[in-house]
Amino acid sequence: MSRLASLFGFFQPVMLSLLRIMVGLVFLQFGLSKLTGFPMAAPAGAVFPGQILFSGIMETAGGVLLVLGLFTRPAAFILAGYMAVAVFWIHVPRDILPARNGGNLAVLFCFCFLYLMTAGAGPLSLDRILGLEKPDAAKN
Repeated sequence: MSRLASLFGFFQPVMLSLLRIMVGLVFLQFGLSKLTGFPMAAPAGAVFPGQILFSGIMETAGGVLLVLGLFTRPAAFILAGYMAVAVFWIHVPRDILPARNGGNLAVLFCFCFLYLMTAGAGPLSLDRILGLEKPDAAKN
């Protein structure tokens, strides 16, 4: 069993980078749809004027930063807070359960961002290339 754990542990740093990239790409889709209507139509209705534009900018910029692995920890911190606000301001008033209020992705994004905030960008990132994040010898 320890041999299998060792093998999987070897891939852990790269998988962290791949998780960051995929979460960023999925999140980016939501921002682009709000700003451009691609790859899907923007959602109808908003709680306050300018919400769609604000959300589109946050999601697009945040998604790009995560995909590139640039300023990952601060970006993930801001995006986790953004998603927490979305959960409690937009989704919870509809219903407490995410499966019924449409907040499944917001909750999942929030916790992915919290993880990335604590774990960092991983080895395949501009943060690492530019020296903004130092490799941890114990992890990477």
